[in-house]
Amino acid sequence: MTVLPYDEMLLPDGSHRGHYRGYGDWLGRQSADRLARRRAEADSLFHRVGITFAVYGEDEGTERLIPFDVVPRILPADDWQRLEAGLRQRVRALNAFIGDVYHGQDILRAGVIPPELILCNVQYRPEMQGIDVPGGIYAHIAGIDVVRAGDGEFHVLEDNLRVPSGVSYMLENRKMMMRLFPELFARHSVAPVEHYPDVLLENLRSVAPVGVADPVVALLTPGAHNSAYFEHAFLAQQMGVELVEGQDLFVRDDAVYMRTTSGPRRVDVIYRRMDDDFIDPLAFRPDSMLGVPGLLSVYRAGRVTIANAIGTGIADDKSIYPYVPEMIRFYLDEQPLLANVPTFILRRPDDLAYTLAHLAELVVKEVHGAGGYGMLIGPAASREELAAFRERILANPEGYIAQPTLALSTCPTFVEAGLAPRHIDLRPYVLSGREITIVPGGLTRVALRAGSLVVNSSQGGGTKDTWVLER
Repeated sequence: MTVLPYDEMLLPDGSHRGHYRGYGDWLGRQSADRLARRRAEADSLFHRVGITFAVYGEDEGTERLIPFDVVPRILPADDWQRLEAGLRQRVRALNAFIGDVYHGQDILRAGVIPPELILCNVQYRPEMQGIDVPGGIYAHIAGIDVVRAGDGEFHVLEDNLRVPSGVSYMLENRKMMMRLFPELFARHSVAPVEHYPDVLLENLRSVAPVGVADPVVALLTPGAHNSAYFEHAFLAQQMGVELVEGQDLFVRDDAVYMRTTSGPRRVDVIYRRMDDDFIDPLAFRPDSMLGVPGLLSVYRAGRVTIANAIGTGIADDKSIYPYVPEMIRFYLDEQPLLANVPTFILRRPDDLAYTLAHLAELVVKEVHGAGGYGMLIGPAASREELAAFRERILANPEGYIAQPTLALSTCPTFVEAGLAPRHIDLRPYVLSGREITIVPGGLTRVALRAGSLVVNSSQGGGTKDTWVLER
């Protein structure tokens, strides 16, 4: 028997869930023509502002608009409170884990996680061993991908702790909805998100090196060629900080400075939006033209804060994901409030055998993969694709994990044929500074192709505004 996915808006009898009732009544009175006009208006405005992302792969060098859906995803206050509590717990444990990995390694000595998964992992940075960071915070900005399955239970799909992106779309989606449908915000008590840049800046300033009274923050970007450059420029502008590239910064007298028209100015906190490999050519990739030579030495001396910290990638590698519930128990002595998706670890012989026997039923992911690349969705794969992926797994089992194909929740979405259910996920943004702050909502991503479970923008996904109702 086919199990229907959880519908965020509609009950099984077709009536609206309580928190969607007011919006659903309004939506029922809207013509398809009006919704189409509003969608076209949104596309035009997004193009005009330049809200695009760069495409890699076959179409490299092109810019693409992330499709915006005019039907919001709505969460009631009690659902959000449960989710928020689970996110706070998870990020606390992840920060404790990263600090432990680069210090005492208690979790490895206790046998909770196999040491080779950490010490032989490409995301492990031995250069960070023994470095103390302000407040013990490594993941200052975390994007935790959450899905709903079954009867609407929340599950964490993955943790993004290196350079999580997408928050600019959360902010622009809200601005767009308020412009297109102002009457909806007069009728619904929707929690605001527009203060996110202020909260982000406050969090970054709160983790400045000890003794700095009025910290200077800068956002470090790889440059205009980067797929998320729009977001880098947007956030720098919204926070009122300088957007800099590696060539704009230099190290002198055990401090980092940026070049300005009025002379060098010291930088205390760097919100970096580039990978570890490129951040300091003296410490990591010597061929990097993007980073700041000597930055790690200043960091090691405690004279600059880097957010997120170098080495956070060890906690968002997919081979580590299955162990996060154990981290919560180990570091916090608490039971996890949010469940992981059941996961097969293919370095284990029994898990590998099961996966190979049920490949057509599972989702298989590369442990270092991102953006929807390097994965197999078994039920949607051809016989040839299954055979090819089987060979890849057999050649490198430890490079993969597998998960059941979840029936991700759906939300009505305005597509060419009209309103139709499409699968969605949610990326809330968790900010860790002097305290943990979560702006209500996050980025809802939607798989626009009928039946597709892949929501990534690089794979044809779109976005929705996310409403958290305050009452």
